[in-house]
Amino acid sequence: MRESSVTKRKVHILLVDDDDNDTLFLQRAVEKTQGRLEVHCLHHGEDAVKYLEGAGEFTDRHRYPLPQIILLDLKMPAVTGFDVLRLVKSNPEWRHLVVIIFSSSTDPKDVLRAYDLGANSYVSKSDFSRLTEMVASMEGFWCGINIFPDFSADPQAGAPAFESPHK
Repeated sequence: MRESSVTKRKVHILLVDDDDNDTLFLQRAVEKTQGRLEVHCLHHGEDAVKYLEGAGEFTDRHRYPLPQIILLDLKMPAVTGFDVLRLVKSNPEWRHLVVIIFSSSTDPKDVLRAYDLGANSYVSKSDFSRLTEMVASMEGFWCGINIFPDFSADPQAGAPAFESPHK
């Protein structure tokens, strides 16, 4: 049976987490998968906004492609995960990006607020013993089953460019 291009494709993930250990553990879990996840790691919400805008050091889209998925920690200094989530989901060019909250918080208020702001999923990172299993499941679903929108197929898709205060 021939594999489709959907099952062979790479999915670009932007991980935004200010905890170096959490980032390292996630990267190690990704290394144990089938290699269809490409993760770019940032430690601050401000950098995530610049990355999405393609501003500053992130202008090269071959090196820093727009992600299909954002794994987003909530509790970061200055620009929080909630701030980034609100910005992504209110921007016509980014609102279709999948945002998975990847947080140590299991506070029901945080979970509800994240979903109210448009999060696609909320995952607790408190159980690192299951991190490899979680990443493998994520790879199987997002790389093998899910179909992402193809904006190159319709040049009229999306709205006018979003004006950011960071440019």
